[in-house]
Amino acid sequence: MTDRSYEGPWNENPHQNSHAGYSPYGQPYPQASAPRQPSPHPGPQQWPGQQAHGDPQDALQHTQQWQGPTWDTRTHPQLSAAAATAETAYLPPVGAPEPAAPAPPQPPAAAPATPASHGDEPAYGPATLAGTPRLTDAQRARAEGRSPIIDPGMQPAALTALLGLLLAGAAELGTYALLVPLIVLQAVTAAGWFRLNGMWPARQGIALGFAGALVADVAVLGAGRENAPAAILGTLGVWVLLSLVLQLRSHADPDERMYGLMATVASAALAIVATGYLAAAPDAVAIGAAAVAATVLARALPLPTAASAVVALLAAAGMGIAVGGMTDVGPKGALLGAGAAVCALIGHRVAAYDYPSRFVHFTAGVTLPLTMAAPVMWVLGRVLG
Repeated sequence: MTDRSYEGPWNENPHQNSHAGYSPYGQPYPQASAPRQPSPHPGPQQWPGQQAHGDPQDALQHTQQWQGPTWDTRTHPQLSAAAATAETAYLPPVGAPEPAAPAPPQPPAAAPATPASHGDEPAYGPATLAGTPRLTDAQRARAEGRSPIIDPGMQPAALTALLGLLLAGAAELGTYALLVPLIVLQAVTAAGWFRLNGMWPARQGIALGFAGALVADVAVLGAGRENAPAAILGTLGVWVLLSLVLQLRSHADPDERMYGLMATVASAALAIVATGYLAAAPDAVAIGAAAVAATVLARALPLPTAASAVVALLAAAGMGIAVGGMTDVGPKGALLGAGAAVCALIGHRVAAYDYPSRFVHFTAGVTLPLTMAAPVMWVLGRVLG
């Protein structure tokens, strides 16, 4: 290879021209007569697979050199191995399943409530942060397979006995004397039935039922004992219609309106039925009210349910005989006392349903035994003469 350019004929094959000292485009390669100045950068960068030539000048001539600025790693801080490991420690390995998210903490469960004793308020479970509704003793008893019934106890029974004795004594004194404890009985009956159904305060329904009872009392006093049944039934029919009209005007949901209608009608009916004390004979009222007092006291004794019911019936019959001996009824008073006791036990059982609160026991639990026995006093009083 000489310094003189080859001036031969142009070959149409570009590869042959490159071997003849010409570039593929017909221009001669630069001559390597003058030595090149050393570059400030490192030596020539060889591409992978490139073979170096024997002549250094020829290698420099045919080697592509990098002329741009390079990345100087000395001017940038290097991450330590520990920092790099800590920074990427949370990344899961490729192909490995992601760890499951930790379960949220569960709210503390409500502590079990202690069973309510006779005449006490039901013990509810503590309030929870998760909005879990508190269970009453009745709901807990149902869940555990126990009976959701608790008797009112001795204190409501004592109040019932006291009110019964007041009715018995006032009946012998006269009609207007009987009217005072009877109005108390009717008012507490109307309020107790609404509270027993969990509708408190239901002032309109209570007021409507009590107003019906007062109207029935006035109707019986005006019509007399002979026409008392017609006066009571007439008042009851008018009040049922009035309750229906008032509920139809309500803007509540249909289910709530139906529930309110049934509670209002039942409350008014019970309060109006209690007017039977005015319609019955004074001796029948004295025997029946005293028998109810003996029934509830015997039922409140700490005995099994069946045994206490039998004892209550026997006590009522004995009370009927005792009071009947003081009047013209005589031993027939045992039958009247037993009939009043059966009705009183029914009212007592209704008031004991679904673990009512102390207020329910002192309203429905006190009055329902006496209210349920009023129709029997009128019927048996007329039968026994």
